[in-house]
Amino acid sequence: MQDTQANNIQKKLETLLSEHKELDDMINSMITTQVFDQLQLQRLKKKKLSLKDEIIKLKALIVPDIIA
Repeated sequence: MQDTQANNIQKKLETLLSEHKELDDMINSMITTQVFDQLQLQRLKKKKLSLKDEIIKLKALIVPDIIA
């Protein structure tokens, strides 16, 4: 993999990790206040799961699965 491509993937990964952390904080905040919209909470959780899937895919590109 080329260095520029790896750098782009790494930057995208860092962005997604940051978004994932922000969503996690928002979800936890909503739950602790106990005043939240259930539908909005479900949407945030779905978005968080989607980000997690993208993160896993990008990590797999950076560190390929090598069977020894």
